[in-house]
Amino acid sequence: MNGRPGSPPPRGVVLDTDGVLLASATVHAAAWKTAFDACLAEWTPGERGRKPFDADADYRRFVDGRSRYDGAEAFLTARGIRLSPGARDDPPGCDTVRAVAALKEQAFQDALRRNPVVPFEDAGRALTALRSLGVPCAAVSASRHARALLTTAGLDRLLTVVVDGEDIARLGLAGKPDPALFLHAAGLLGTRPEDGAVVEDALAGVSAARAGRFGLVVGLDRTPDRHHTAALREQGADLVVADLAELLGTVWGVLP
Repeated sequence: MNGRPGSPPPRGVVLDTDGVLLASATVHAAAWKTAFDACLAEWTPGERGRKPFDADADYRRFVDGRSRYDGAEAFLTARGIRLSPGARDDPPGCDTVRAVAALKEQAFQDALRRNPVVPFEDAGRALTALRSLGVPCAAVSASRHARALLTTAGLDRLLTVVVDGEDIARLGLAGKPDPALFLHAAGLLGTRPEDGAVVEDALAGVSAARAGRFGLVVGLDRTPDRHHTAALREQGADLVVADLAELLGTVWGVLP
């Protein structure tokens, strides 16, 4: 399988949810910034060296595509902050890794109440086009909210499979950049990895798809200036597109 223009569509497609199908990545990033900045201020009041969380660069590098716990731990470790892991029922706060993750969850829930997440304009058209060709699609996400958000957006009816954070916890799947999530989704689609494609906007997700030996790893860079493209290629994307319409129309010759 290759990503050259005119290539036939794969036998199955696994798509990330946040940032690929739903405009929810920015909501997650803002929630992480709320949580991390609050804790950074509490841990180091008045210390200028503890710079705020960058909702673009830090989000993409440390937390995008990862579970809440893994994302919190990765960022804190990068900043040289050592906290106890904590317990699963830790309330929102700054004392443990799970408390910080819970603080992010609280901020995310608050944001959802103010502004519901919407699908990207090209998502429904792309899924419909693939469905008409008999290409099954799976949506995956480390977020426990993904299934409900996809249903609210009306995209669930266009998907053969949804695997979200609830499934990951129930099945004990390793998080990205481990390929377990993608391999599980491909298995549910009845597609061998080498015959399938993964579409991801997260560096950890591209790395996971490459580790899973998928036939085509597509990076999606929706940023206006395409400043994320180089990093996606460096992580292992076979090609990088600006949206799903470009992937279907230019690469697979399908009009979404």
